[in-house]
Amino acid sequence: MNRRDFLAQASLLTASSLISFESLAAAKVKHKMAYSAITWNGNDLVAIKDIAALGFKGIQLRANTYAPFKDKPQDLKDILDQNGLTLAMFSSGNVGISDDISKDLETHLNHARFIKALGGKSLQITNNSRPKDRMPTTEELKKYAKNMSEISKQIIGETGVQPAWHNHMHQLGETPEEVEIVATSMDTNYIKLELDVAHYTQGGGNAADAVIKYKDILYATHIKDTKPAESKSGYQFVELGQGRVDFPAIFKALEKIKFKGWNVIELDSVPVKGRTALESGQTSKKYLESINIKFS
Repeated sequence: MNRRDFLAQASLLTASSLISFESLAAAKVKHKMAYSAITWNGNDLVAIKDIAALGFKGIQLRANTYAPFKDKPQDLKDILDQNGLTLAMFSSGNVGISDDISKDLETHLNHARFIKALGGKSLQITNNSRPKDRMPTTEELKKYAKNMSEISKQIIGETGVQPAWHNHMHQLGETPEEVEIVATSMDTNYIKLELDVAHYTQGGGNAADAVIKYKDILYATHIKDTKPAESKSGYQFVELGQGRVDFPAIFKALEKIKFKGWNVIELDSVPVKGRTALESGQTSKKYLESINIKFS
């Protein structure tokens, strides 16, 4: 073997070793995956059992669980514990853009106390203030960010529960440009970002790029899929892998930034009549397995 052939083979062996090492490292990456109870349409006790049966360790509950359990949070915590589930996120509702935020503050503080009693650490904030007949102004977006920041400061100060803003279609923060204004106007000492990859994609953005862009304030994600549909909105949320969201790129970005937070799989409702929420969950889980996503 001459010197040129020797060097070529050595180079190939080195490259092969690097590829094998990178593949092995990627295989060891585990993502914290939770599942949202929203698909069960309020049947949260069934959702808890089904989500545990699917093998997930975290769950997102909604504000509808507050009323029946607010005076007995330990009962709900016991049910979560018995099923091996952590409260990964709690949908706490809206923050508006009016000057008077007292009612919003009261709602979210009550929820934060409830979350703390359940052993949870975070709550999700959305809004219902998007104008119906025009684009929101920069001032409205900044006002929203300011109100969320003020409420979040008080929530953290009293309870230690971390608020996170959920970007959303048909709300303030629908497009990537609006997300940027809200995200850069928030006081991120108190309010973080919960990036919904389907809403961000549907709004015209690249969700994998957003993971990198907002890595310093990214607290949690919603792992969700969307596809075009003949409906008023023009789209439909579907099980993972059934739409157009680029999940391999998103998980690659999450691995790149060494993201350690919760990734919550969410599906607003079962997309096909006759299918169960559990069956939808099985479809999404199988898709994650098909793209070699390991989760804990």
